Amino acid sequence: MKFAVCIALLTAMAGTALATEIPLAERRSGYSFMSADTKAMQDEDTANPGMLFVLDGEALWTRKAGSADKACADCHGDAGVSMKGVAAHYPAFEKTLGKPVDLEGRINLCRTNHQQASPFAYESRELLALSAYVAQQSRGMPIAAGTDPELAPFVDKGRELFMQRQGQLNLACANCHDDNWDKKLAGSAITQGQPTGCPLYRLEWQSLSSLQRRLRACITGIRAQAYDYGSPELVELELYLMTRAHGMPIETPAVRP
Repeated sequence: MKFAVCIALLTAMAGTALATEIPLAERRSGYSFMSADTKAMQDEDTANPGMLFVLDGEALWTRKAGSADKACADCHGDAGVSMKGVAAHYPAFEKTLGKPVDLEGRINLCRTNHQQASPFAYESRELLALSAYVAQQSRGMPIAAGTDPELAPFVDKGRELFMQRQGQLNLACANCHDDNWDKKLAGSAITQGQPTGCPLYRLEWQSLSSLQRRLRACITGIRAQAYDYGSPELVELELYLMTRAHGMPIETPAVRP
């Protein structure tokens, strides 16, 4: 019955006209939609389960790897200094590839190019941990991604994907996160989909998870074929979402229901 209600509500959303984008003054983090208990879990580092991954990432930062026998710290030194503000500018344009890469992609490029090691698998504990550790150095800093002029066409592609209806339910990301935020879907709050805390700890999944995993879950939920991890489409969606959250503070590692 609950599943049928969800389908009915989503179908009703699909029939509505798309609204304009959320004005800057009305943009809200997913944190503002959470219960007091979940907020308290995020606010206290000793209670935040995402911090366990951050600690793993700190260990990986100084661990030598690959045939180059190098650690991240050998090139970048103290992450608290060198990585401060870095995550706020990702996804960023990578000149050698001619396209944007997200933070996970940058970490894997460093592994292959500088450590001469195999890239971490998407959603592996190692990649999530290092991503969370790097991003945590920017906690509280405003998101500033997408300002590089070379990113402009990729931001546009990401916006088109955000607005594009797809799947058997004929829904776009904007149907939920621009048009119906602050409403309920099967008892759960519909947020604005702001990527302020990724990687974040999702209580439903009992794990830290990347923004790409969240996007894939949403796409599957509207009964569309999810893009592969690392695909240009997912990176472009990430980029648009980060520009959409411009100026909002980074919360990594956030906690969400």
